[in-house]
Amino acid sequence: MVAITPQLPEHSRALVAKHTLTFDLLSDSRNVVAAAFKLTFRVPDDLEALYRTFTIDLPAYNGDESWTLPLPARYVVDTAGQIRAADLNADYTRRPEPAEVVVALKAIANAS
Repeated sequence: MVAITPQLPEHSRALVAKHTLTFDLLSDSRNVVAAAFKLTFRVPDDLEALYRTFTIDLPAYNGDESWTLPLPARYVVDTAGQIRAADLNADYTRRPEPAEVVVALKAIANAS
């Protein structure tokens, strides 16, 4: 399993340590990978203003001034590089259950 984030590596390392993550957390500087998959959006002005009141400084965390974030997406890819399952929702609070990923992984394992 791999996760990709626009955060700078130093912020990701702190996140990995804080939550004792056991998978790779890769840095997508300037959302280059997310943009290639057409998963980026600019934070709306009103949300940017709200983030600033909470001292959430995306430019400092992400290393660029764009106020751009990726949509959360999840792909299950087999060893041949074929996407076997994909999930995307513009509402970042709606995420697939981990059990759904397990089902997709088991289907790949059973097919081989």
